Amino acid sequence: MIFPLLAVDIGNARMKIGVFDTIADDSLHEKKGTGTSLRSEPVPFFSGLPEPARTLPLEGDEPQFDSIGPWLDDLAGQKLPWFLASVNRPGATRLIDWLSVHRPDDLVTLLSAGDLPLVVRVDRPDMVGIDRLVDAVAVNRVREPGRSAVIVDVGTAITVDLVAADGAFLGGSILPGLRMSARALNEFTDLLPLVDVSELSEPPPALGTSTEAAMRSGLFWGTVGAIRQLIEQLGHDAGDHPQIFLTGGAGAAVAELLGPDAQFVPHITLAGIVLAMQITHK
Repeated sequence: MIFPLLAVDIGNARMKIGVFDTIADDSLHEKKGTGTSLRSEPVPFFSGLPEPARTLPLEGDEPQFDSIGPWLDDLAGQKLPWFLASVNRPGATRLIDWLSVHRPDDLVTLLSAGDLPLVVRVDRPDMVGIDRLVDAVAVNRVREPGRSAVIVDVGTAITVDLVAADGAFLGGSILPGLRMSARALNEFTDLLPLVDVSELSEPPPALGTSTEAAMRSGLFWGTVGAIRQLIEQLGHDAGDHPQIFLTGGAGAAVAELLGPDAQFVPHITLAGIVLAMQITHK
């Protein structure tokens, strides 16, 4: 692996770029009960996740990339590898086009399911969002060996996915995110306003004493209830008591409501990208 490298999580409404200077290899070792890769080779179990040295969030459907140049001033002149995990094809194309003009010497890789050290036990692995899969790669580094895990990503769409005790990705559920649900309430009714869900990083009161407060209550607590029920059902399907990992905008607030087994991991997708490349490029 060449360091520093850049991992990019390209979502539907937000893009996040992380710079990784290095990854310590002292925790890389086999442990009994881990999964297998797409080539039926053992997947290592790790003791921690790599952390980005810094991150750059780019908001909106058409983010402005001009901020990338100054953000990478200290790496000017270096030939950098970029690894992109995208669920937004136009967004990925715009970034790749920008890099071809402004950083033509950099190496850019757009990840697919076949690049990942992960068994994907679904009907069409190539149709699963790559963010869900790299999240599973990251969770396989930190979950307890022989124990399943549920991954909740509270993004534009909310995903609740199950990783088997042997490390395989088994699929899960997809439901509307807070922002999408808020827009639906506004667009499909005559009188309901558009609620700013950025304020829902903290749990609102369940009892709404105004229309907007009632909407915030329904959006937040309805989402928490759906996530809680899906976790319970996936645990039943797995036949054990899975660990729970959350990420995404409201992930921290939701994690606090799901009990001590729930952990909030803010950069799990970026970490999964880097781990996947570390394992496959060793």
